[in-house]
Amino acid sequence: MLVNKVLKVLLLLLGGVFIILQGLAYEAMGAAVSAAMLVLLTILYCGWTEDKSKYFFGFLVISAIGYLLSCVGWYAPLLEEGEIDYYYYSSNILFIIAYLLLIVKVLSSINISKAFRELSIPVIILLLLDVFCVVIVTDATGNSLTTYEYILEFVYNSVIMALLSVALIDYMYRNDNKSMLFLLGSICVVFSEIIQLAYYYILNDKNLGFIYSFFLVVAFIFFYLQSQINHTGPQPSYLDIEDKLEA
Repeated sequence: MLVNKVLKVLLLLLGGVFIILQGLAYEAMGAAVSAAMLVLLTILYCGWTEDKSKYFFGFLVISAIGYLLSCVGWYAPLLEEGEIDYYYYSSNILFIIAYLLLIVKVLSSINISKAFRELSIPVIILLLLDVFCVVIVTDATGNSLTTYEYILEFVYNSVIMALLSVALIDYMYRNDNKSMLFLLGSICVVFSEIIQLAYYYILNDKNLGFIYSFFLVVAFIFFYLQSQINHTGPQPSYLDIEDKLEA
């Protein structure tokens, strides 16, 4: 129990250090701290979580590897013009896979056909908003990226928006504390990514480094908190009463 508390305090301290480092534009050190945080969070999750999820565990591990590669990339030799930044592509692909695991985690825990049948109109609206937001956000970096980098950013932003949409659908379907925490975490991820994009490609404001890193830390706090509780939903209004009675 003491180790559990020590790990939590250490994680909070590292979270604060990460925010400060990112805000001061020490990205290499910030990436190293974030990788350490994910490793410790994975240990905390595996050691003191009763109902573990293989998808959430995979999310933590793959995210940690992604941040580790990002950290190595900062210390790698400078690239010549035309060379491929393998660390950039590898880390971002790993982040995409990690967030996809969260999406699969949610979808595997709900009755998709029932949820989409009950929430068909919100789903259609969310799909339209996702397409609009992904195009607008990615186009903001269009002049700063190569074709392949643009494609990667487009896929990355699509997955992030899909995560938010799935989290919102899950919350509307279940309306319980676990789904609410997951939704809050997903919202913080989207805010973090949008602000980070503005920080790197649009605005020259160092304060944005503090803001996007703060949202990222809060997102992982919400994700961890939701992993510690079980679902109590869905609400009766979304259940097929006849199937329940027959069962």
